[in-house]
Amino acid sequence: MESTVSNHQEYKPVVGISMGDINGIGPEVIMKALSDVRILKLITPVIYGSTKVLSFYKKLFKLDDFAYQQIQSASEVNFKKINVINCWDENIDIKPGEITGEAGRCAYLALAKATEELKEGHIEAIVTAPINKHNIQHEAFKYAGHTEYFTEKFGAEESLMLLVSDGLRIGVVTGHIALQQVSVQLTREKIEKKIRILEASLKKDFGINKPKIALLGLNPHAGEEGLLGDEENTVIKPAIEALKAKGMLIFGPYPADGFFGSVQYKKFDGILAMYHDQGLIPFKALAFETGINYTAGLSVVRTSPDHGTAYNIAGKNIASDSSIREAIFLARDIVKNRKELLVVNQLKH
Repeated sequence: MESTVSNHQEYKPVVGISMGDINGIGPEVIMKALSDVRILKLITPVIYGSTKVLSFYKKLFKLDDFAYQQIQSASEVNFKKINVINCWDENIDIKPGEITGEAGRCAYLALAKATEELKEGHIEAIVTAPINKHNIQHEAFKYAGHTEYFTEKFGAEESLMLLVSDGLRIGVVTGHIALQQVSVQLTREKIEKKIRILEASLKKDFGINKPKIALLGLNPHAGEEGLLGDEENTVIKPAIEALKAKGMLIFGPYPADGFFGSVQYKKFDGILAMYHDQGLIPFKALAFETGINYTAGLSVVRTSPDHGTAYNIAGKNIASDSSIREAIFLARDIVKNRKELLVVNQLKH
């Protein structure tokens, strides 16, 4: 279905923002980010959540200038204002910093509505505020997180969790699984799939024609030639060599500690870590304030801040909105890059 907004004379990408857990910092950082005067010049935001929640935090944080318009669907979006869609009608107790079942249900309702309108083409990208992976669980949401949810909802065989900040882009081969399962699930086929997704995303979403990609080893010192583990020799190197033979610029495997310690990561357009913490610990150490989580490999654009619900500071008006603001800008940039690439490909044919 064609986007409702694509023919509008003042066209700007329409970006949906799901509110996340209403007792976390999601509503706070959304409101702070959208108070940035640059936002409405670049995108048209649609918040999926509740005007009652926004009113609560607007009063709590004295954000008197934060103005928005309530709409029923993004198909009736106002291009000059912040739009809000109510995803539930009943009054919900808002308890900043507390984990409640109600907040989990509301987070799901906001996410489900935003996903529905993304499928229908009313919004062109989605930015997801943090959820609690436990209280959101119920019959309709049995996923480890947003990444797995969107991967299934949009019919992707595989996706890639990609952490982004300026020129730093780190993906992970295995995501939300127990550490003891990593070596079991780490196969040459899986690594090759993730490399292909990463390379395609660097080209299509980030506009890098010939991306250079580095792979990290699994074991300490990248296995020390088999002394500390053989996954580098039996799984990772064969995947690298196979894709190198097809013309891809793939390098490694590198020992993870030295790779970041020696600032070698700056030489590459993308980095593929073997498991979650191997990639996310150095990423958050280098870019916690501005880090973005992007789900590469999908037909749609989905970004999020790289932090969680942060219950410990919720309701205190001290949360930084820099990460979600950067997530909004990245969503806009990727939509723009994809459209430009589509035009280029059409001209070629």
